[in-house]
Amino acid sequence: MNELLQPGQTVYTQFSHLPCLVEQCLGSGGQGEVYQASLGGQSVALKWYFPHYQIHDPGLRTRLEEAIKTGFPSERFLWPLELVLSPDLDGFGYVMPLRHAGSVGIVALMKGQVSPSFRALATAGFELADSFFQLHARGFCYRDISFGNIFFEPETGHILICDNDNVGINNAELTGVLGTPRFMAPEIVRGAAKPSTQTDLFSLAVLLFYLFLVHHPLEGQQEAEIRCFDLPAMTRIYGTDATFIFDPDNTANRPIPGYQDNPLIFWPIYPEFLRDLFIKSFTSGIHNPTNGRIQETEWRSAMVRLRDAIFYCASCGAENFYDPQSASTTCWDCQAQLHLPPSLHLPQAVVMLNHNTHLYPHHLDAHQRYNFSQPAASVVQNPAHPQIWGLKNCSDQIWAITTAEGMLREVAPGRSITIAVGTKINFGKQTGEIRLSNRL
Repeated sequence: MNELLQPGQTVYTQFSHLPCLVEQCLGSGGQGEVYQASLGGQSVALKWYFPHYQIHDPGLRTRLEEAIKTGFPSERFLWPLELVLSPDLDGFGYVMPLRHAGSVGIVALMKGQVSPSFRALATAGFELADSFFQLHARGFCYRDISFGNIFFEPETGHILICDNDNVGINNAELTGVLGTPRFMAPEIVRGAAKPSTQTDLFSLAVLLFYLFLVHHPLEGQQEAEIRCFDLPAMTRIYGTDATFIFDPDNTANRPIPGYQDNPLIFWPIYPEFLRDLFIKSFTSGIHNPTNGRIQETEWRSAMVRLRDAIFYCASCGAENFYDPQSASTTCWDCQAQLHLPPSLHLPQAVVMLNHNTHLYPHHLDAHQRYNFSQPAASVVQNPAHPQIWGLKNCSDQIWAITTAEGMLREVAPGRSITIAVGTKINFGKQTGEIRLSNRL
């Protein structure tokens, strides 16, 4: 690392003229160096650009000023807060929130250094889709979605998005970053398009595929047969001849057993609705970029549905997925016979009632936006009779209950009902019924 800035050196914010004290260098990349610093008594991250990169990307400063003026789309973005200048150096940098401890790069998942649960992966998938939805809704495109720019907490799946200096106005005349190899949309690889929200959607689908299958969606037999992975080969695999490894109508690029095992292992585990989205992303999404790509809102719904579909193997505890389209009745991990828990059937969702299940406002009211900060209901264990499980009313609404025998009662906030098949619950905006789901 060049260490353009030194510990103890002071730079100043452009508009507020506040001193920002450099503490230590955290890392270096192709654009510049990132430091831990102190601004107004708060720890921040400071990125300072190499002089040659500022010349390479003349629109950089304008993009940063626009991003700072607009403000962050959501708190998941480590968004530029203010430009910083130095009285001793030419050039500039910017300060942003400091990444908190406990988050790791998605590269750690690719290397097998962390093993998040399926619930954490679904949460990460939701937050990624929601974050880029918020960004695109403001008229921006990210331009460089890849696992090098994403951090997540393996325990919870909560994500942070860095390198937001690459963000630009959608469909503007762009310079600088076109994307990261393997993540760029085929039309960019072919030189037929520049980054936009549409190409972001392809990169997002690639990132999600990596997240769930730990493999690239276009790297199958065609990639395995390449002896020199040079620019023409990459252009063919990811651009001109891009073919999904699980394309239902083209088997020429299937993964090679013993060499590309991850997708072969993980693909059958996931429910059909998720596999269908990936199939569309990398078939019609390749050939028809304008209308064939999965929107962020579709990914959000799928990730919430995936969380709701999780249930646990009674033998080994592994997470499995309720999939009414699948004939499988055994655990993917230990091959034991699976037994479905009761589930709550709502007009737009089926939620498996596990020991750790929570219902949120969007479950009970279709007009509520996704908000996972406070559950509206939770599965709880009867303290006096541990074999009995109930559903606790965590909302401020009174529930109206009809038992399987036709008895009526109310459940006040803070109270619980026993989870019993045939019970119907009127949550106020909609009614759900507790059932035993069939897999076929």
